[in-house]
Amino acid sequence: MRTTRPAEIRRLFETGRGEDGSPEDARAKVAALNGRSATQGPVGRRFGDLILADGLVTQEQFDRVLAEQKRTSEKLGEILVRLGLLTEGQLVHFLSRQYGIPEVTFPETIAPEIIKIIPVRIARKYGVVPIGRTIGSVTLAVADPTNLSALDDVAFMTGLKVVPVIAAASVIGTALGRYYEPGPAALADVLTELEAEGADVEVVDGRETFQPLDLNELRSSADQMPVVRLVNSVLLDAIKRGASDIHLDPCEASFRIRFRVDGFLHEVMTPPKRVEAAVVSRIKIMANLDIAERRLPQDGRIKLRQHNREVDFRVSVLPTIFGESVSLRILDREALRVELGQLGFDAPSLGEFEAAIDAPHGMILITGPTGAGKTTTLYSAIHAINRGDRNIVTVEDPVEYDLKGVTQVQVNEEIGRTFGASLRSFLRHDPDVILVGEMRDEETAQIAVRAALTGHLVLSTLHTNDAASTIARLSDMGVPPFLVSSSLRLAVAQRLVRRVCPDCREPYELDEESLVPYGHTPAGLGRCTVYRGRGCATCHLTGMKGRSALFEVLRVTPEIRGLILHSGFTAEIQDVARKQGMKTLREAGIQKVLEGATTVEEVLRVTTD
Repeated sequence: MRTTRPAEIRRLFETGRGEDGSPEDARAKVAALNGRSATQGPVGRRFGDLILADGLVTQEQFDRVLAEQKRTSEKLGEILVRLGLLTEGQLVHFLSRQYGIPEVTFPETIAPEIIKIIPVRIARKYGVVPIGRTIGSVTLAVADPTNLSALDDVAFMTGLKVVPVIAAASVIGTALGRYYEPGPAALADVLTELEAEGADVEVVDGRETFQPLDLNELRSSADQMPVVRLVNSVLLDAIKRGASDIHLDPCEASFRIRFRVDGFLHEVMTPPKRVEAAVVSRIKIMANLDIAERRLPQDGRIKLRQHNREVDFRVSVLPTIFGESVSLRILDREALRVELGQLGFDAPSLGEFEAAIDAPHGMILITGPTGAGKTTTLYSAIHAINRGDRNIVTVEDPVEYDLKGVTQVQVNEEIGRTFGASLRSFLRHDPDVILVGEMRDEETAQIAVRAALTGHLVLSTLHTNDAASTIARLSDMGVPPFLVSSSLRLAVAQRLVRRVCPDCREPYELDEESLVPYGHTPAGLGRCTVYRGRGCATCHLTGMKGRSALFEVLRVTPEIRGLILHSGFTAEIQDVARKQGMKTLREAGIQKVLEGATTVEEVLRVTTD
């Protein structure tokens, strides 16, 4: 009985050998079973000849396209579209007509079982997407029908006959991003490849004994494509998920990678322990760090550009007993362009904050624990007042973001460039606005206060639990009460709460009276409709997606200034501020619950009574 075409393709795929025992003969036979020789296309004329004969471009235009191709190595069709000589629709119609391959309109959704036919690395390598399947064949959307190796490799790997259809490159790119995004499936595919090539990756004992290693071999393993793809996939996946940090943690017998998303750490993958040294070395190479140094901590930066979007990674490498732990802080420039009104201020608090940053002098302090979003608020404030008519200088440790039009100084204590020393220099640099990354000691606080008293607007951060505690903290740092009362204009306490996922949120009824034990003052709303998340793919089954800030804005009024001068207690200052209209962090959080932005449990998690 004669063997059917798909069965023969499957046999060639499973054995990987043709009649002469070689993979090349197997691939040639796959091409023949698909209706052509391994070296001949559907039409025996070159693309350039066809497009010239069709009159779509002139010889002069085509010569320009060829010169551009020589410079960039792009495909001719891509260059024609990029230079505006053809539209994508014209190119697809031309290719369909000349090569006898039908155009296709993508279905709204493609079944997962069809997508799984082709591995992610093959789909991305050739720019192809499977859109349908029948018995023994797969329908494959391609942008370039002349790429015969793509068709033959897909047929060889799947054991199916390939039926090509043509679609625009942008449409295929969108489908690749949608169905083959660098998420768990793609990372798992890279890990599979790492497992297969694991023998080529050197294993270095990560314990404190630190055995000698060959740096050339380690650099070579770090540059292997599976390792490069793994690291790139991790970085891109973290950006896509909106992570703020990436942690690569060595354990005794394992190696785990975790993302901090919306303040919570989530384990995303556990690569083989044997690739740990290569992965860490790859990150060190990208951050221009010393791959030979494994006993001391190191810090560096990585800059990634994706589709005209620049993202910085602040890299910290810390030696541990089981190897080197790597932490990457993701510094997304897009996060700094947040308008003040989008941060989470209510209307009265926003008005007070905007009035304070527009003032010619005085001190504004943002308080809260690490990870509360203080830097984002400060940078958004600088962005709002950076109109070119003010000389703005900053001293930071480290400089997390580059601000256009702002003079930024990085602290370097090894050479004596401390916060205090930099501030003293700033006062001779004719500044209008001074941003101090953090007030850490008495010297910094004293100079910042005096700068605020001598005609400068000073913005900085402190670590306190609430806005009223800022006064006590400054006093603890040695700043006299009369200087605090004269210089401090605004103290802002801040926390971040997770928002209810917009894709899976569901309403439920809540009695306003049930919020009274949490500090809420009833406003006669009675039964209220609030929201919670069920959990979906968008929020990774957490029910929460994204974060918003809670603010407690204490304006230093004459009454509060008098309390500061007479060394009033923190509780007394807070009571007066509340009577003057200040909302506490808890009250601001409950208001967001009633607005449907977050949940009661989330507010209770980040605030205290």
